[in-house]
Amino acid sequence: MFQASELSADYFSGLPADHHVVQPVILCGGSGTRLWPLSRKSFPKQFVPLIGDKSLLQLTLERVAQLGGAAAVEILCVAAEEHRYLVLEAMQAACVSGSVILEPVARNTAAAMALAALKSQPSQWLLFCPADHHIPDARAFAAMVEQGKAAAGQGAIVSFGVKPSYPSTAYGYIEQGELRSDSSYSVARFIEKPSLLKAQDLILQGNFLWNAGIFLCKASTLLEALGQHAPDILASCRKAMDAAVSDEPFIRPQTQAFTACRSESIDYAVMENHANIAVVPFAGAWSDVGSWNAVADMTLADCNGNRVDGQGLAIEATKTYIHAPYRPVVALGTHDLLIIDTPDALLVATASHAESVKIVVAELEARRTPQAAMHRKVSRPWGSYDSIDMGERFQVKRIVVKPGGTLSLQKHYHRAEHWIVVKGTAKVTRGDETFLLTENQSTYIPIGELHRLHNPGKTQLEMIEVQSGSYLGEDDIERFEDSYGRVIPVEPSKKRA
Repeated sequence: MFQASELSADYFSGLPADHHVVQPVILCGGSGTRLWPLSRKSFPKQFVPLIGDKSLLQLTLERVAQLGGAAAVEILCVAAEEHRYLVLEAMQAACVSGSVILEPVARNTAAAMALAALKSQPSQWLLFCPADHHIPDARAFAAMVEQGKAAAGQGAIVSFGVKPSYPSTAYGYIEQGELRSDSSYSVARFIEKPSLLKAQDLILQGNFLWNAGIFLCKASTLLEALGQHAPDILASCRKAMDAAVSDEPFIRPQTQAFTACRSESIDYAVMENHANIAVVPFAGAWSDVGSWNAVADMTLADCNGNRVDGQGLAIEATKTYIHAPYRPVVALGTHDLLIIDTPDALLVATASHAESVKIVVAELEARRTPQAAMHRKVSRPWGSYDSIDMGERFQVKRIVVKPGGTLSLQKHYHRAEHWIVVKGTAKVTRGDETFLLTENQSTYIPIGELHRLHNPGKTQLEMIEVQSGSYLGEDDIERFEDSYGRVIPVEPSKKRA
């Protein structure tokens, strides 16, 4: 089994000369509700370090970057505006470069793919990949893409289907038809997620594949297909891209035009209706990591079928999965359970209910429970903060600032702050003063005082912030300067007057 980093340039040197023209497009949308409480709307599963210390997005970027061999590959990502810096962090970690189209609202895969095609030259070959899939064999992945290029060159939209290893009810299926002259296969039909009995029947027939949601085609091919089957989606996206604003590496489609776009998947909008669709089977390991059962399968089981990630302990238990990265979690005498522990939420479910976790998220959202969408730890372009403790009129945060990171020049109207440096060096602006703080030193920011925090060092700055006041909401902020182009909101005291 090969990781993306294990592929050498020698492997790709034997590929056809036009190999290097494929443009990877990584679809970074999705809220990942089936992996709650680890994955949430503010920090979906594609950004969560699930495989070792790497996120699925980082692994995907590393995998597609190898398609260029020795040549650098420019990668195009399509992501939500609120996740823009998470995407940049993953790109930096994967050592890749490219552009990011930022969707102002979520409108599913048909619109996301349309945006990417409209940005590209008509003859550009586009490889659309979801950001949250795990494909450990990068060599097999590269060979699969190469096999699909002949059909894509002849004007087909090439889908990739995974040879199923069990009758899954979590995936859509593709019926594989006759062998084409271009070494791909025709597609007889697409089947939505089936019942268990139906899935068992499909597996026995032997010519059905899981729909991997990976597609290869020329930009012009996709635009023509959208124009034929979903002209309204294409028109909205074209209008949005015609008025797009570029702020490298970000590309922002016009909000009003894109918001008016209909939300539909590419399968419904195009694939199930288009004539020239081909499929290439993939026999390598693949997972969309779409449930906690899928995550559990990536952990080695003990002799009793228990799988433990982190500080879990299974005693007299069988077939129990424990995800416990933060504290000891003990399962005693359990069977067929999933136990997922995070700092602010705990999920305990039978394995048979893994696909129903999204129902839990919907219920929590209906109850306006913050943990439905927000993590205790929140990422920011300059670093992150973790709300350690809070109560009436106070909140304690652990703040981490990246080397060179700078918070906005700001003030608060309803809270004061105490800062204590735990690690690194802080450059503090407070009113007309600017000074340095090192480990074990502290300062006080009064209510209404203009202030700023900067990490001038080459290591992380870690500090504890204690807030106190009558209102501690994140919207109690007025920004005067910001290095990251964030919108400066209306003065909070005026909003709350």
